[in-house]
Amino acid sequence: MEQVETPEEKVTTRAAGIRYGLISGLISIAYFVILTMADISMTEGIGRWASLLISVVIIYLAHKYYKENGDGFMTIGQGTGIGFWLALVSAAISGVFTYVYMKFIDNSMIQQILDKQREAMEERGMDDAQIDQAMSMTEKFMTPEIILGTGLFFGVVIIVIVALLISLVTQKKNPEEAI
Repeated sequence: MEQVETPEEKVTTRAAGIRYGLISGLISIAYFVILTMADISMTEGIGRWASLLISVVIIYLAHKYYKENGDGFMTIGQGTGIGFWLALVSAAISGVFTYVYMKFIDNSMIQQILDKQREAMEERGMDDAQIDQAMSMTEKFMTPEIILGTGLFFGVVIIVIVALLISLVTQKKNPEEAI
């Protein structure tokens, strides 16, 4: 009996994005834990820029994976689609972890963030009335639930924009699809 070779299925943008979204989510959790233990801010300085660099590398690897396991080509739209799925999965994983951490493990973290914001306002020379007014507004938005929602939204938006920019570099047009 003759063995029939079945053609391998090409990877989809969703599959590549989800695969690397899972990887990114796990790396984000590890990164969060390391920075938290080292008392390094994730929103400024090295904490912010290293996070962006990690995202760029993961998106690049996801695009490479898609091309290597597909037909070898990738459009800007496909690269952005991979970035969307990657961002959605990664933001969900890291967002839920951050929510659980702030809500149940270290509920003093929000107060620490608020204290740092107050210090920054004082350093800028704002008077007490201005600081109190700004802090009362800020405190309304500093709950684990709102942080989860805004983290999901902005996490997806920012990573999709980054994926679009990376797609401009990593795209590989199929020469057979003439314009």
